[in-house]
Amino acid sequence: EGAMASDVRYRSAVSKSKDPSGLLISVIRTLSTSDDVHDREAEKQRLEEAYDRCDHELDDKIVQHYTELTTAIRTYNSITERIAASRSRIRQVRENLLSCKTLLQCKRHELRKLWVEGVEHKHVLALLDEIEDIRQVPQRLDRAMGSKHYLRATDMLVSAVEALDGHLRQVEGLSELRLELHAKKMTLHVMLIDELHRHLYIRSTGHAAHHAPPSHLPGSLGKETGTPHQHTDVTSPPAPRKAPDSASSHEGGGGSRKEVGVEMVTENPEERDPEEDSARFMAVLVAALAKLGKIPDAIKAIKERFERELQAIVRRSTTQVADSAYQRGESAAPRDAQPGLLLELMELLFDKFRCVADAHSVVLAHLKQAVGPGGAGRAGDVKLYDMADVWAKIQAVLQILSLTNRLHLQWNDQPSVQK
Repeated sequence: EGAMASDVRYRSAVSKSKDPSGLLISVIRTLSTSDDVHDREAEKQRLEEAYDRCDHELDDKIVQHYTELTTAIRTYNSITERIAASRSRIRQVRENLLSCKTLLQCKRHELRKLWVEGVEHKHVLALLDEIEDIRQVPQRLDRAMGSKHYLRATDMLVSAVEALDGHLRQVEGLSELRLELHAKKMTLHVMLIDELHRHLYIRSTGHAAHHAPPSHLPGSLGKETGTPHQHTDVTSPPAPRKAPDSASSHEGGGGSRKEVGVEMVTENPEERDPEEDSARFMAVLVAALAKLGKIPDAIKAIKERFERELQAIVRRSTTQVADSAYQRGESAAPRDAQPGLLLELMELLFDKFRCVADAHSVVLAHLKQAVGPGGAGRAGDVKLYDMADVWAKIQAVLQILSLTNRLHLQWNDQPSVQK
């Protein structure tokens, strides 16, 4: 009965306890508290029987689940092998990454050096292209000036000189070209000023030569047509002429005008005759002078050459009237024809001087924009003239001419009075 009770306690302990360590502690406690050898042997026998039962049950379970167990073992082995292979590959990848890192660290300076060399070579090629382009500037400059595209020539010259005096200054092979372009720059503004004066005093008055008054018979001025001859007033505003940038009338520098800024003046390189539109061509000349920084020189030259150019117009007009009179055969009676010729000369001069004033108004408008705030040029210490100065010079020349003609007529009339 005692053995059966102990076996029941053991089974209950086994069934209730899920922890093997707790079962082992229970067995050890039972063996240590029992003083009878028989009880210990009985306990040992029960343990052996329980072990045998467990072993038989395990064998039965293995037999029942052999297939599943075999599959699980194979799966476990496969997973273990794959994990081992993955660890090996990861270790190899890590070693490769470390090797690549080392190689990249070693090549970093070399790659940077190659990149810097590439940038330097690119910059050198750009400089060589720029140098080759600048070497062609003198030829292109001559062609542009030959076709009178002065604004394009000025842009080329200014940009080339800036480059030669800037980042290309250390290029020894360009020293002669630098001197040549500097010499061209020093003389270009003189040519531009001469062209400006040619349009102010010659081109602007060219049409007046083809509109001379009709011939006057001595002592019968204006009687051929049956109507009195119209006299021109030099102080009145001129009639509108073809001038896209200055089509409105003005007096003494006043009046409104559609103006085009110097910076906005453009030039058509395909234009065959840039001088066809004289007003626009003069605007181009002023813009070119502004880019060269020679606006003060241009203003000074215009003011210095006022009287000389007006006197040249008087000489050309006198020659023109004399040639016209010679062709009409009026030279045979010079004393009788002189009043008519003088009137014809004065009317022609009035027309030409008004054309000159028109041209000056166009140039003056562009000069004001060039020297004004934000303009491309500066007047410096030179004071800009105005239309009042132009009319004052014209009036002075006309007064001298009138006085000279009056004295000449009086001198010619003296012999007849004495007789």
